[in-house]
Amino acid sequence: MIEDAGWELRWPPTLLTSEGRWLLRPAVLRLSDWRDRVEHLLEEAFVGSEARDVFSRTPKDSRYENDPFGEDPEDLDGLAFLKVTVEAVGRFRPEREVKPYWPERQRGSLAPPDVYRRFVQLVDDMRVMGYLDQELPWGCVDGGPEIDPSPVLEQRLGIPDLWPLDESRRAWGDDTFYGLIEVIHDLVSRPRHRSYHSYSDCGWHWSEFARGPGQALYRWRVNRLLEHSDAGLRLADDGEDVGRLVASTDAARAGLATNMAGRTDLSTGDRIRHALALFRARTASEHDKRSAIVTLAGVLEERRNVLKVRLRRKDEGALFQIANQFALRHQGTGQQADYDPVFLDWVFWWYLATIELSDRLIERTDATPP
Repeated sequence: MIEDAGWELRWPPTLLTSEGRWLLRPAVLRLSDWRDRVEHLLEEAFVGSEARDVFSRTPKDSRYENDPFGEDPEDLDGLAFLKVTVEAVGRFRPEREVKPYWPERQRGSLAPPDVYRRFVQLVDDMRVMGYLDQELPWGCVDGGPEIDPSPVLEQRLGIPDLWPLDESRRAWGDDTFYGLIEVIHDLVSRPRHRSYHSYSDCGWHWSEFARGPGQALYRWRVNRLLEHSDAGLRLADDGEDVGRLVASTDAARAGLATNMAGRTDLSTGDRIRHALALFRARTASEHDKRSAIVTLAGVLEERRNVLKVRLRRKDEGALFQIANQFALRHQGTGQQADYDPVFLDWVFWWYLATIELSDRLIERTDATPP
């Protein structure tokens, strides 16, 4: 089976799924260079060239037919190959990282100079793959447009002479580095089409840019890098602060935040997304965190009747006791104000989880009478 071929996935599985499904759209299937686009995707998404090479050997004249899937990749036609690859995406092995050698193991987390250097390598790699070509094109020997990145970065960050990154990185501080991470995020997009310009070895020309997939891949790669540092930050994947550095959390809370940020009920969803952006911002103050909690408490207050019906006795009152008595929502004389701000983190995530609980209770109430 295709998932047993031993290929390693360089991309996050969800991105390969979404870009593979885009290539399976009827309008895209009819493009004359469809196979070239699939080969481009496989080159990017998998380590090495084996997946692309196997696809290139599939029959070319049957990709519109619904042939049965073969047991071996070599038995599939091009269309079936892509379908099976997309369906099996969760079973491919992720790219294996090189185990750290002795000096790095003794250091533990990467020091800032090493993080800076690896970030420069990451940006260089994505630029070579055309991910910056929409905003910062290389140019062409025939006179195509070329944009110098340095003025673009200066206009956005107010810092001159940042490009080339490898030359400027020795003078970076954290603020410059973090600013560059966020700016590059806003500049990248994935080219879904490429054509090779052989004259004077000009190289690849990129087009049909898709900003969402490009930024998703960039966030994934940058977050993997930041995990090896002591920054305690990650690029947000969702919410109104998507593409901005936020405080990192454990996987459970990150999943909760993703679910809550993806709400489709605009009124409640917008308030929750705003609360998330306030609370997890890199520069969030104690006041910002309190404001975020007050916003969540307001959402819960609107659902108090549902909670009264579904919770036993006066349990719903306990949900509001902290917000009402610990100088969060009101500034009364009987309130507790002398408490460690570290409790704000606990209250925020507890309230966010309680809103998710109330979602389930409301769904149950809509389905059956209490």
